[in-house]
Amino acid sequence: MQFALTEEHEMTRKAARDFARAELLPGVIQRDEQQLFPAEQVKKMAELGFLGMMTDARYGGGGMDTVSYVLVMEELSKIDASASVVVSVNNSLVCYGLEKYGTEEQKEKYLVPLAKGEMLGAFCLSEPESGSDATRQHTTALDMGDHYLLNGTKNWITNGANAGVCIVMAQTETSKGSRGINALLVEKGMEGFSVGPKENKLGIRGSDTHSLQFSDVKVPKENRLGAEGFGFKFAMKTLEGGRIGIAAQALGIASGAFELATSYAKERKTFGKPLADHQAIQFKLADMATEIEASRLLCLKAAWLKDQGKPYGLAASIAKLYASETAMKTTVEAVQIHGGYGYVKEYHVERLMRDAKITQIYEGTSEVQRIIISRELLK
Repeated sequence: MQFALTEEHEMTRKAARDFARAELLPGVIQRDEQQLFPAEQVKKMAELGFLGMMTDARYGGGGMDTVSYVLVMEELSKIDASASVVVSVNNSLVCYGLEKYGTEEQKEKYLVPLAKGEMLGAFCLSEPESGSDATRQHTTALDMGDHYLLNGTKNWITNGANAGVCIVMAQTETSKGSRGINALLVEKGMEGFSVGPKENKLGIRGSDTHSLQFSDVKVPKENRLGAEGFGFKFAMKTLEGGRIGIAAQALGIASGAFELATSYAKERKTFGKPLADHQAIQFKLADMATEIEASRLLCLKAAWLKDQGKPYGLAASIAKLYASETAMKTTVEAVQIHGGYGYVKEYHVERLMRDAKITQIYEGTSEVQRIIISRELLK
């Protein structure tokens, strides 16, 4: 079994690390406080190819593997999870879904600009009354012959105000339950499509999270992804890959907090010696490092399975569950090691702690991941 990264992987990781420190770190606290979308930073990430890095080169992407994606997500998330979630959604929920299930016409029209970063995408599944239970879609897409008439509301949509195209799950035939759901490509600017207020969130405050409303939006039949009634399967298949991205985001948040805590422990002195010389602090750092390394290996395993064309859904859920819980525990401990300074924004760890919490919630809560894992184990 090979654990070493290739030279290309190492170069990709370094590029992401250098970018995060040079471009994301300056102003990250201000963006968090003022809930500013990192527009300039997203533009630069597009120029580096981060927004379509796994998409085939013939569609404008980087043609890179999922392992590279995990490495990039970790490095970006160490500094700014609000920026990294843009990379996650655009790559693993939007570009992947289009490349895997879209027609050639849909790929040329939407995937190419998405992969190049000329346009952002959004994935619209959650609703006010439908979060983890994705079968309860109240958004409807009535079949009108040559188009669907879309009505409803979607909640917690990343890139909500900045997306040029949204993949919207909607119920066409209620009697068929999950088999009556379709996935539709809905363009910004379509009549009846409006964006609600930005959510005032605990963490990832720079992320562009909105509700979206659809009122008699006419969506052409050629904008349906896959066959009639394929929407629910499309969403579930796409979310499997999305969990790898969020696991990597959680890994990055934990890694960033650990690096800050280690550095602080070496510099800060108490009772005449550095914090790092106290066994109580050493034990905390040892536990943090162990859980982070385990999370990293779980993320890379899920990515490797996906790259090999092997089933990866179980591995992705395990990685997402463990990494997200590691992120929460590690950031709390990082604040504790910093003491009173950990509660102050300029030391960054309180922001990482707030950012960590969302990784336990989106792409399926920790409880949902445990259900998925146990179902696979008990088959």
